[in-house]
Amino acid sequence: MCAFRETPQPMTSTAEICFMTAAEQVRRIRAREFSALEVLEAHLQQIDRVNPKVNAIVTLLPDQARAAAKAVDAALARGEDPGPLAGLPVAHKDLAVTKGVRTTFGSPIFRDFVPDVDAIIVERLKKAGAVSIGKTNTPEFGAGSQTFNKVFGATRNPYDLSKTCGGSSGGAAVALACGMLPIADGSDLGGSLRNPASFCNVVGLRPSAGRVPNWPGFSAWFPLSVVGPMARTTQDVALMLSAIAGPDPRAPISLQEPGLSFARSLVRDFKGARIAWSSDLGGLPLEPEVRKITDAQRGVFDALGCEVEDATPDLRDADEIFGVMRAWNMELSFGELLKTRRSDMKDTVIWNIEEGEKLSGPQVGAAERKRTQLFQRMREFMDNYDFLVAPVVQVLPFDVSMPYPTEINGTKFANYIEWMRSCYYITVTGSPALSVPCGFSTQGLPVGLQIVGRYQDDFGVLQMGHAFEQATGFWKRRPAIAGS
Repeated sequence: MCAFRETPQPMTSTAEICFMTAAEQVRRIRAREFSALEVLEAHLQQIDRVNPKVNAIVTLLPDQARAAAKAVDAALARGEDPGPLAGLPVAHKDLAVTKGVRTTFGSPIFRDFVPDVDAIIVERLKKAGAVSIGKTNTPEFGAGSQTFNKVFGATRNPYDLSKTCGGSSGGAAVALACGMLPIADGSDLGGSLRNPASFCNVVGLRPSAGRVPNWPGFSAWFPLSVVGPMARTTQDVALMLSAIAGPDPRAPISLQEPGLSFARSLVRDFKGARIAWSSDLGGLPLEPEVRKITDAQRGVFDALGCEVEDATPDLRDADEIFGVMRAWNMELSFGELLKTRRSDMKDTVIWNIEEGEKLSGPQVGAAERKRTQLFQRMREFMDNYDFLVAPVVQVLPFDVSMPYPTEINGTKFANYIEWMRSCYYITVTGSPALSVPCGFSTQGLPVGLQIVGRYQDDFGVLQMGHAFEQATGFWKRRPAIAGS
């Protein structure tokens, strides 16, 4: 990594700007050591050089971004505060609606759709001074943890272009890893903020439901699908969260805690903190190298002064809960569309909608009852522990031409989501969870560690992630194609 200079000097390379932390970029823009426009131009150069190799940013709006960056510089020149994200380039996942900017949802059906409103997360990023430059790639309707679609094609892992970047916030993770963005937004139902973060050596937070208000959407009360922040460091994730969290009347489950509560220092003494260490979340199949890499980091928590014990919460019924609630939501969201545009939908989306059509009221009721019971078991388990630590993903990044893994270590899967149990088991507990870099395979592929907190303890999760990150430094490694 480049060293940050103590006094203003001319930048020696585009990469030097692009791989500064978001917090450092903001500090320097505010100090007027360089302008928001200079920061933007550096990122646009990086996008021009690297994006054709990875296909992460699928809609780019340089002129609009330049106007926004100039507005930030003008505000600073007048002595005004442009916001906590002043001048930071950002791109939005192509599931988030953007006013006047094409939003395809990764579907040929919406290839030319231009919304007339911004999603709340987009609205708040702009209000906080971030400079919107476009959209990042996602699988069709965000379905599946592998980023490819018929509109834009596949997004490739920058550490190995033959591998997947994960998903569904795959374009966002790759753009961050390559220095094309300092921050990015994403969403997470079954692991879509955590899986690509793990596969691309960046940080992704699945916040508590309602932490970041989610609007517009088909089901305002659905708690399993959330939107949230991604960045290269936990501190930068917290900075972004400080700008996008907080209540909004359009999102009825939004939490009342203001975003500013996440602007505090993440430094914390973890001596005596109790860690539940779960190598496989109760027997899930893991590729041997994933287990080896994650288990190798257990000693970091000992060194931080934590009390680490082998323990796993009772996650029974998680498969049924997630399968039913996901299918119910897929039918609710896309059932009517299936009736008229079936031929334009990929097979896994069709299957998932039809699974929703088959559900009976008692089946949905049983899943909700079991979800409540699982929440209470998790709550009681976490009364004894401050954090649960486990692998993010059960496999290493796989071939980009493979839609999804069909087995792990001989355990075969019945559908396209079962290989992501290590993420969606945590989803149904209602707990916040962070994916933080924790090492690399012998082939140089990233692996993440999942830090899970108590109910609504998003800040504690960020503090623990920050401590782990500072102790290990895996986040500093970047893909060769990104430059030096």
